[in-house]
Amino acid sequence: MLNARGALAGLRVIDMTHALAGPFCTQVLADHGADVMKIEPLEGDFFRNIGPWRDDDKARHFGGLFQACNRNKRSLAVNLKDPQGAALVRELVRGADALVENYRAGAMEKLGLGYDSLKVENPRLVYTSIRGFGDVAGGRSPYMSWPSFDIVAQAMGGWMGVTGTDADHPVKVGGGPGDTVTGLFAAFGTMAALWQARTTGEGQYVDTAMVDCVLALSESVVSHYAYRGVSLEPMGNAMPGIAPFDTYRCCDGIIAIAAPHDPQWTELCRLMDRTELLADPRFASEQLRWENRNAVRDAIEAFTEVRTKEELRGIFGGRVPFSPIYCAADIFADPHFAVRDMLPELEHPGSARPAAVPGVPVKLSRTPGSVRHRAPLVGEHTRDILAQMGIEPERIERLAQSGAVAVR
Repeated sequence: MLNARGALAGLRVIDMTHALAGPFCTQVLADHGADVMKIEPLEGDFFRNIGPWRDDDKARHFGGLFQACNRNKRSLAVNLKDPQGAALVRELVRGADALVENYRAGAMEKLGLGYDSLKVENPRLVYTSIRGFGDVAGGRSPYMSWPSFDIVAQAMGGWMGVTGTDADHPVKVGGGPGDTVTGLFAAFGTMAALWQARTTGEGQYVDTAMVDCVLALSESVVSHYAYRGVSLEPMGNAMPGIAPFDTYRCCDGIIAIAAPHDPQWTELCRLMDRTELLADPRFASEQLRWENRNAVRDAIEAFTEVRTKEELRGIFGGRVPFSPIYCAADIFADPHFAVRDMLPELEHPGSARPAAVPGVPVKLSRTPGSVRHRAPLVGEHTRDILAQMGIEPERIERLAQSGAVAVR
């Protein structure tokens, strides 16, 4: 029988994160069944105040970006600067498996909630930090105290230097992958440490730096410099060394084609009814096609520019690697994303209609992850979590009246 709760059911995670990288990490764990308790300041994670917003949402408990990285979590609103609030976190740590935070370096130590303090409370605790440039555990960066955002990580980690049309016009990769990729690496690191703690009974510190995570996915940047001493520059949508691998014009937009290897190139020429290109010495090998990539482009666009995206889908789809360039409307209309449950809908407090969020991309056959409930309101589960800790109702009321916690 399928376990609808997910593969990580029973795992308890304290989420002391904000913005995007940290919440994305803990959401990955929550999607697969972990009990993620989001500890927020009394006023809530500042990311709640960022749109987009529904026109009919007058309550504005949170915007679309917060919903997209905080589903499946419970919220506990705590004033960490109040000694009683910090003490509650230490109590919660005693029964937790992992804690994830993305404050500035040194901030948790000032609150008495750094790893060295918390491992005394729970030696099995896996403590994961996410910072722009890491913490001391992985090597003290000269930039350790610097703040960071996605664009900073992309700029220093190598992506922006190779993205765009030329060196004078660097472009960041769309969305926030400097955050979300970091969140994925942090989730993996957390689970790796939890596996080790399971066998040894000892937790550890998981030190994650945004800029390191971007560099880890900059394989072309590293390999070309390490092997040839070459610093790559932006090349638009091309991939250095291989062609065709780019975007091409059609009569109603742009498509992507990747057919650089000999079997793919042969099939592409056949589909375009241009088999004479196979005898052209300029295109006789993968290296030659790269060296003559402008001529490759001319040959392909002579075929694609007089056809629509839908016509080309019928010709190329399933035969060579191909796709139209999708906008959001195309994604929402495509049956692939529907059948893969990649746009599930969640209630949005304050709005009459549910809203779609990105789904769970990793599909487990026996214990699938799922999008079970919306992002929480600030302190929505404070009472439940504290009661679960064995704290009596009278003490919860005193904590709320003193301003150590907020309850709903």
